Amino acid sequence: MARKAGTGSLLPLALDGEGEAPLFQRLYRQLRQAVLDGRLRPGARLPATRALAEELGISRNTVLTAYDQLASEGFLALRHRSGVFVAEDLPTTREPQQATPPAAPQRPRLGLRARDAASAGPIAANRRDSALWPGCFATGVPDVSLFPFDLWARLLARAWRRPDARLPAGGDPGGHPALRAAIATYLGEARGIACDPEHVLVVSGIRQALDLTCRLLLDPGDQVWMENPGYPGIRVVLAANGAEVVGVPVDDEGLDVATGRSAAGKARLVCVAPSHQFPLGVALSLQRRLMLLDWARAAGAWILEDDYDSEYRYAGRPLAALKSLDADNRVIYVGTLSKLLFPSLRLGYLVAPPQLAESFRRLRTRLDDQPSMVAQPALAALFRSGHLAAHVRRMRQVYAARQRSFLDAAETHLKGLVAFRAEESGLHLVGRIGRRLRGRQDKALAEAAARAGIQLAALSDYDLFGDGPQGLMFGYAAAPEHLVAPALRRLREIWTA
Repeated sequence: MARKAGTGSLLPLALDGEGEAPLFQRLYRQLRQAVLDGRLRPGARLPATRALAEELGISRNTVLTAYDQLASEGFLALRHRSGVFVAEDLPTTREPQQATPPAAPQRPRLGLRARDAASAGPIAANRRDSALWPGCFATGVPDVSLFPFDLWARLLARAWRRPDARLPAGGDPGGHPALRAAIATYLGEARGIACDPEHVLVVSGIRQALDLTCRLLLDPGDQVWMENPGYPGIRVVLAANGAEVVGVPVDDEGLDVATGRSAAGKARLVCVAPSHQFPLGVALSLQRRLMLLDWARAAGAWILEDDYDSEYRYAGRPLAALKSLDADNRVIYVGTLSKLLFPSLRLGYLVAPPQLAESFRRLRTRLDDQPSMVAQPALAALFRSGHLAAHVRRMRQVYAARQRSFLDAAETHLKGLVAFRAEESGLHLVGRIGRRLRGRQDKALAEAAARAGIQLAALSDYDLFGDGPQGLMFGYAAAPEHLVAPALRRLREIWTA
């Protein structure tokens, strides 16, 4: 076992307690750090290899290997018959560490378009007891444990065991041709959208699709309608592209088109989720869909339709997409596969109007060449085989049952505190603050839950102007079923204490 170097050495070196790394690597790292920290100054002489080996209780070859590595990287100079010295010309050498703590680094100056995104709140809540309530009520999260990963692994292996010669090298900037064709067929059957595979662009999700749309169609200062309350990620992308975001209220019929037209009648783009608005969960009525399309045609505006989870509808068939009513080709349709399959897949699609399809492809080529091709052939096979449709049907039944079970448990444990109503679609429910909690702010209630390790979202966090509705968002789709009732009971204890 290596010993700690004593007073005869220039530095105290302790080679124990650094895991399973070889001894020469431990010695190399400690000497290198001593040079970088300034504890070993340029020109300082190091002990001879034999002397240091004896003092540390290691072989001379170990010391020689560490010295040789440092010399090859320019940290040491090995002088024949003179010894081993720290290199004289190290530009990275710093002053020796001081006992006083260093001054706090100054905040860097950010670009104007990045400040809104970079000034957002904490990425995740600090949940002290999160191990007790893993994933409870997280919003917009599917249950990935029920995804057929064995089938997925076979499809991946089949695609890459003997891939087409063009596949490893990349290909079309719009995405894998077979996947684009499968998506076009799927949208025609499931969403009533007639589109050509050449109009489909594979993207990483709604935010990348929106970013491409902004770069293609907007100038800095252009007005954009956004649902209020709405998804914060959309606002960040719009602000990063220099757009003037105009919040348009949402009521029981969805986006208030008349208010948007009055507030910003010359807007260039509208961002809307007509099938299942996030976070309120309402659907855009047929009358307002037609009003929106009429206004877009007259104003020369574009509509970005975010159809993020329309497959999860529990009463009847999914609502027809807004794009299926678009006779003037003003709608840019965006969907995601992350909620159908699993979030880390990070794949979605954009369906461009025919007159914009080639421009989208050219822009994509200029920015980042193409999306990753690793999963796309397997995903195309998942579409074609019918397994994706079967998985969606199964999960629709599972989530419908979980919503009913959640509502039953909430009626038992949160009656008078938070009021819910059944929804026909989606992966979460919005609870309105009840009479027994009247006067309490949703953020305070969510923070109290977070301190107990229970994850909730406050509805006011999705409001653009701070005067929107109060409420709490409960994701039920991935909530562990055996924890739902205990977690709701714990919330009752916390909020009524």
